[in-house]
Amino acid sequence: MASEEASLRALESLMSEFFHTSTSNDRKREIEALLNNFAQQLGAWRFCFFFLSSSHNDYVLMYSLSVFENLINKMWLGVPSEEKMEIRSSLPKLLLSQHKALPGFICNKLCKVIVDMGRQDWPMFYHDFFTNILQLIQTPSTTPLGLIMLKTASEELACPREDLSVARKEELRKLLLEQVPTVLGLLTGVLESIWDKHSVTAATPPPSPTASDADDLLSNLVHTPALTKQLSQPPPSLEAESERICALALECLSHLFSWIPLSASITPSLLTTIFHFARLGCDTRSRRTCAVNNTNAVTLNGGGTSSPPLPLTLPTSQQDCNRLGVLAMSCINELMCKNCVPLEFQEYLLRVCQQTFYLLQRITRETNAHSVRSRLEGLDESYVEKFTDFLRLFVSVHLRRIESNAQFPVVEFLALLFKYTFHQPSHEGYLSCLDIWALFLDYLTNKIRNRLEDREAIIGRYEDALVLLLTEVLNRIQFRYNQTQLEELDDETLDDDQQTEWQKYLRHSLEVVAKIMELLPTHAFSTLFAALRENLEVYLGLQQCIVSTGAEQRLNVTAENDCRRLHCSLRDLSSLLQAVGRLAEYFIGDVFEARFNDALTVVERLVKVTLYGSEIKPYNMETAVPSVLKPDLVDVHAQSLAALQAYSHWLARFYSEVQHQNPQQFVSIISTAMEALPPLISTKVPEKLLLSACHLLVSVATTVRPVFLINIPAVQKVFSRVTDSSAQRLPEEAQVLLCRALSNVLLLPWPNVPEGEQQWAERSSHHANLLNSLTREYRQLKATAPPQRKGQLEATKRVICQTLGVLKDIVENISGEGTKSRQTCYQSMQESAQLSLALFPAYIHQSDVTEEMLSFFLALFQGLRVQMGVPFTEQIIQTFLNMFTREQLAESILQEGSAGCHVVEKFLKILQVVVQEPGPAFKPFLPSILSLCMEQLYPIIAERPSPDVKAELFELLFQLLHHNWRYFYRSSVLASVHRDGGDEPMENQAQFIGVMQAFGQSFLQPDIHLFKQNLGYLETLNSKHKLYHKKLFRAMMLPQFVSVLLQVLIHKSHDLLQEEIGIAVYNMASVDFSTFFSAFLPEFLGGCQGLDSGQKSVLARNFKMERDLPSFTQSVHRLVNDLRYYRLCNDSLPPGTVKL
Repeated sequence: MASEEASLRALESLMSEFFHTSTSNDRKREIEALLNNFAQQLGAWRFCFFFLSSSHNDYVLMYSLSVFENLINKMWLGVPSEEKMEIRSSLPKLLLSQHKALPGFICNKLCKVIVDMGRQDWPMFYHDFFTNILQLIQTPSTTPLGLIMLKTASEELACPREDLSVARKEELRKLLLEQVPTVLGLLTGVLESIWDKHSVTAATPPPSPTASDADDLLSNLVHTPALTKQLSQPPPSLEAESERICALALECLSHLFSWIPLSASITPSLLTTIFHFARLGCDTRSRRTCAVNNTNAVTLNGGGTSSPPLPLTLPTSQQDCNRLGVLAMSCINELMCKNCVPLEFQEYLLRVCQQTFYLLQRITRETNAHSVRSRLEGLDESYVEKFTDFLRLFVSVHLRRIESNAQFPVVEFLALLFKYTFHQPSHEGYLSCLDIWALFLDYLTNKIRNRLEDREAIIGRYEDALVLLLTEVLNRIQFRYNQTQLEELDDETLDDDQQTEWQKYLRHSLEVVAKIMELLPTHAFSTLFAALRENLEVYLGLQQCIVSTGAEQRLNVTAENDCRRLHCSLRDLSSLLQAVGRLAEYFIGDVFEARFNDALTVVERLVKVTLYGSEIKPYNMETAVPSVLKPDLVDVHAQSLAALQAYSHWLARFYSEVQHQNPQQFVSIISTAMEALPPLISTKVPEKLLLSACHLLVSVATTVRPVFLINIPAVQKVFSRVTDSSAQRLPEEAQVLLCRALSNVLLLPWPNVPEGEQQWAERSSHHANLLNSLTREYRQLKATAPPQRKGQLEATKRVICQTLGVLKDIVENISGEGTKSRQTCYQSMQESAQLSLALFPAYIHQSDVTEEMLSFFLALFQGLRVQMGVPFTEQIIQTFLNMFTREQLAESILQEGSAGCHVVEKFLKILQVVVQEPGPAFKPFLPSILSLCMEQLYPIIAERPSPDVKAELFELLFQLLHHNWRYFYRSSVLASVHRDGGDEPMENQAQFIGVMQAFGQSFLQPDIHLFKQNLGYLETLNSKHKLYHKKLFRAMMLPQFVSVLLQVLIHKSHDLLQEEIGIAVYNMASVDFSTFFSAFLPEFLGGCQGLDSGQKSVLARNFKMERDLPSFTQSVHRLVNDLRYYRLCNDSLPPGTVKL
């Protein structure tokens, strides 16, 4: 006893020293090593049991429990059976005697340690483990403790970690499932008894002013008189201990529901009881003061951790009721998220929905004392989130089951959802509800597509709801109706999706509007266009308020109220223009003719607005509140251009309809729209407006392609501006867009015009002139060393990068077009291409320039390699191969920053295009490319942990193998069929082996993306070329690859790819299952370290010799799990243990 007392005092002293702020890290490491050594000693648990019984130091208690946890989970196999019995007996007794005195987190940890013993020994050696838990729950004084044990058992036994064999995991799950009916019955009894006990004394509240409405709706939702009466009763008031027990019971249910299947064990009385507690969250008697504690312990589909017991002395409060409501909703949501609903559970599901929608009615009920919004504001935030989750699950998973049920009034539900949505107190809550409506609209749309004959009936049933929804969503995005809330939205800070809070809000809203447009096109368009027209009148009327003094213009709107109203109108106009643009897709396709007049009205109005904006030049105008009104005016102009651009596909269809008949109206629309552009192509115009103008021109030139576009004076002005070398250069993005548009005007074939009338000669001449102008400065550079002076060097580099950026974009945009377009393009830039090749060696050490040059050549190879011709292409490849020596590659890859790696990656992309070329022209380069990859590049990057360059190198090797298989296997298809693909004669064997070894090495590295890519490449080579069946691969590589893949699974280094690895192992084994089962598997297990011969035999015996994919991969994962488990067991045995 004296030595135990001394040890306890020493441990307390060490713990205090360890956690003291002045203790150094070195001393902490010494203490940690000392404590770890103590924990590994045989019999250390006896000291720890004494510490648990005698100490009040939390650190000591936690350390002692961690020793027990380590003993049970990692050393249990080596503990003598008498000591196990002693531990199994003493720890529960300690818990029972001390649980009220122990801190919550210590009590939880002790429960976890006892459950760990059950996980190992129940039922064989610890037969009363679960019976004890049930007895604890049934005994009033220990009910909370039993519930903590039960929840911990559910967490640890239903989904155990890997430190158990698969057979034991299956056994535990089966044992638990057998206990589920008893457990659910017990929990039902616990919750019912507390509810009934406290309901007896509950006072009856005065009748609500809207009680009759509530009763009507309730009778629609719940068809059981007894239940209706129950629901009408006021909720009880619980004291702290009862609230604590209910919270623990609901947490248990939530976790149980995450893994047990839906069945008759989940009784109507249990559902009703859970629902009673869900009502508690609806009460708004007092304002919430803080978030619910520990709600994150309960999550959909489990995954929670044991939560500490609540202090016994907490007074009951609204916060406690909120907590119970949140936990009850978590239980309901766990049930709702299950998509597989047995037939016998359908009625229960209906009951859950009926009861929860009674809650929804209760939440959205207006009274004299509370508006709907104030009720929602008074609810706990977590409760509202859970309720929204429920509604989302109902619509996404179960609406298709419930909608046709006569007992469920779907239309009334939509009315409640409407009130719930549009009275949300937060923007996040509102957007979450909009997502639910989007799910409902998708459901309706799909239902109509599958039952076109019922379209009218389906839409008729929901038309009123959709009309209301559209009106309200449109009102919510307009400052005219919703200014206070909209001004709270941030329109400056970008989130991870590169959009502001305002943009996200608007996008969500417009998606709902678009989905309604698909269902109710006529009504949606007329509603939206009416709002648009109203705001357009204000905008177009501004011309009367513009006062000109010389060259300056001033908007004569100065009164504060008028400025505020104008600001709101302009913001709304901008939003409605975006809405009109979003709906463009609903005017094309099969409905083009039916909705032609509506679309024409919109397009003509947009053209008018864009021209008006360019004429009044809002960006140059002086306003009373320049920081507000000027951005508003610029945004309206930019959005009008963007909305018109959205109708480019409609314009293309319109052009094809009238091109050869009566095109005057179309010509007028395009000509007027183009007139709006020249004033905007300027460095003095805000970039947002400039880019909108450029994008519109690109769309007209690329999508619509009118024959007369080049003859429009406004377009010719743009040509002149872009090719004027004296004009100030536009921002880079705008310059690239404009050059793309003007090039496409000349290169892209006109639609519905015969080849003989395409005027290629004239267009080719114009295109050559355009590119001569764009490359004038570039062509003046000589193929000499770069300038030495830094200023001149930077200027030269800027000319090269800007010019090649424009040329690359032009090539990329015509790479998919016909031969004539590509021929014309290459003729115009042939001189620039040759100059680029001549300049390349001089700039090889300038990474930024080299990368831009290689990007340009990559575009040429991908889009114009036929037009370039074989001699010039060969010259380019040879130049690159000569320049990229091992030293140059090393310099690029090893330099600081990623620019050098990007250069090498671009070079490899060019080689990928080369090796994919089907003709014989580039085959002579294959040996040089393979040599470059395997002898020069691979040694540099093989051992580097960085993934840079590796992905591109392996893609090049894959493409080389895939598209040049005959470089290695020359035999004919017929011969390979007769030989079954395994016995073909082979050439270039050493290079093939080198490539395969490189692939094998990549599976030993930690980069999961490279692993997944390369595994996919091997699988493709097998499916296309029977790689795994080749004699060389089977003899030299197949066992190594399978072994590596199994080791990766065993080491859990790439766990996200378990499924892909399992399939690859199956495909490799299926080449010769007999050899895999009889030779490979025994040999693999024989080489596994840390196992005895008996365990290896068990592993081999448990691997079922079944040859279908699901059974085989299941056996693979069982082998991996059990092998890890056996190693863990063996590591836990004390030194010198004799294994029989």
